[in-house]
Amino acid sequence: MNTIKIHKRQAKMIAHRGVSGLEMENTAAAFVAAGNRSYFGIETDVHVTKDHRYVIIHDDDTGRVSGVNRVVEESTLEELQSIPLYDREEGCYRTDLRTPVLSEYIRICRKYEKTAILELKNQMTPEDVTQIVEIIRGCDYLENTVFISFFWDNLVYVRNLVPGQTVQFLTCECDRALTEKLIAARMDLDILHEALTPELIDTLHAAGLRINCWTVNDPDDALRYIDWGVDYITSNILE
Repeated sequence: MNTIKIHKRQAKMIAHRGVSGLEMENTAAAFVAAGNRSYFGIETDVHVTKDHRYVIIHDDDTGRVSGVNRVVEESTLEELQSIPLYDREEGCYRTDLRTPVLSEYIRICRKYEKTAILELKNQMTPEDVTQIVEIIRGCDYLENTVFISFFWDNLVYVRNLVPGQTVQFLTCECDRALTEKLIAARMDLDILHEALTPELIDTLHAAGLRINCWTVNDPDDALRYIDWGVDYITSNILE
């Protein structure tokens, strides 16, 4: 029950959904496990509920992590938090494992002085993005938060609210057109690790942008990307 240590040199390590290789992903237990280790940041996912609360869960429904299949965006916070979550093993539960809310995650990051790497799941409205930003602002943690998303407009909404905010665009591939778009918008890149190349890193670094790659769980892969000069590595288990 421990992480795999690597010589990370310049790269900053990010715990994917907390230390999800040890604890149930996207739970307070996984975030505290990351907090008590040397990670630079803790990554997680935020969804909007039916009653416009902001909950921490990756999937669009609760089936995989609980065995009870509720669609997040069609459920209230009370309904979601009434469902116990698995303790990483199907059918095995722990009474302390429930779906957290955004402010709980931010408070844990702040307590342990970790950067919050927050994925905005699905396409959100400007109003919901505003509320998420205000929740984090209310925790006095905006300067220590990085917003990431597969949806470009979500990041535009963030930048409209906080022009200097650090954001990373999530993608499974990055061609020349996207590279130019990132450079023009001054958005960092968060890319599937298999799609990473030394040339892409060099191009974005020359433009003053940073690169995060996910989800790297093999030490040899991680050391190769570190040699290439990647800025961040997101992992379930590497530290």
